[in-house]
Amino acid sequence: MTRQDLAAKIVATCRAMNAAGINQGSAGNVSARFAAGFLITPTGMPYERLTAQDIVLLDLDGDTHDARKPSSEWRMHRDIYTSRPEAGAVLHAHSTFATALSCLRLDIPAFHYMVAVAGGRDIRCADYALFGTQELSDAMLAALEGRRACLLGTHGMICFDDDLERVLKLGIEVETLAKQYWHARQAGDPVILSDAQMDAVLEKFAGYGQRD
Repeated sequence: MTRQDLAAKIVATCRAMNAAGINQGSAGNVSARFAAGFLITPTGMPYERLTAQDIVLLDLDGDTHDARKPSSEWRMHRDIYTSRPEAGAVLHAHSTFATALSCLRLDIPAFHYMVAVAGGRDIRCADYALFGTQELSDAMLAALEGRRACLLGTHGMICFDDDLERVLKLGIEVETLAKQYWHARQAGDPVILSDAQMDAVLEKFAGYGQRD
């Protein structure tokens, strides 16, 4: 895929993310692995105004020759690509329910078996760190160990997957789970599936669905 084509797909993913209600305005960011680096959304630009030419190419040191400044959260994206070779795309959003849980420093436990979509028995919440810093990225990496998604303390959520289509789907699912968990807690204490029950789900998920 050419840079232009992939950049256009990033723009479309950003707009779809906002249309799905998991992000607002120019908050959040999206990237995709490209060549020896990655393409990422620019900082502070409303998604409805974005064009493929606005998408910034970074190398894995965070350097660019493009005119636009990359998202302030480029370190999180870079660190996912360098530490998780299976990652092809990254999505970070300030979705309402994931952010609410992150403000309470709550993990999303195995209240529902679909928590396994993130790759483990729960979806962890990372410690808080200032946005755009290496400290935030380090906290994120710890929460992502063995996972493809996590909450970011008093911030939002982040996830990665093979490509842009799948990472958008995962981001929507994480926010759906956060919303379900939030509502379940309003009625009482949700029943949490056991480790053995979740291990059976994870084993079944390993061969479930279509993977091109």
